[in-house]
Amino acid sequence: MDKDEQLQFLMDTEEIRNLARRYAHSVWQNDGAAAADLFVEEGVMDTQERPPIEGRAAIRETYVETFATSDFRPFVHNHVLDIRGDVATGTCYLDLKATVEGKLMVGWGYYDDDYVREQGRWYFKRRRLNMVHYGEVTSG
Repeated sequence: MDKDEQLQFLMDTEEIRNLARRYAHSVWQNDGAAAADLFVEEGVMDTQERPPIEGRAAIRETYVETFATSDFRPFVHNHVLDIRGDVATGTCYLDLKATVEGKLMVGWGYYDDDYVREQGRWYFKRRRLNMVHYGEVTSG
């Protein structure tokens, strides 16, 4: 890689990692519209709990509705990427605390992501949430 290619690689890496951080920040802020805007127009969010949510408008609608009644506090880390020009894939690990229907929940897992650069900016094309553990916190 020459110096220009190295610089582009580093810029792409940071922008994609920042995309995952902006997503987590939007979720923390209960801002479903901002989270949805990080997806391309035909983007897909797959939580594996129900059929994938297809399209930015549907993601926005689902998130706004969900965030109105639940609080999610994601912590993302260990972001591994494979960048190939204007497309990339990655895995981003997740620790999650949440309040859903008045219950304190805790979990961990990872996102498998597909990214695409459109008009000079990186977006999620598809996010697939893989929860290794997710359950209610109980005392005793």
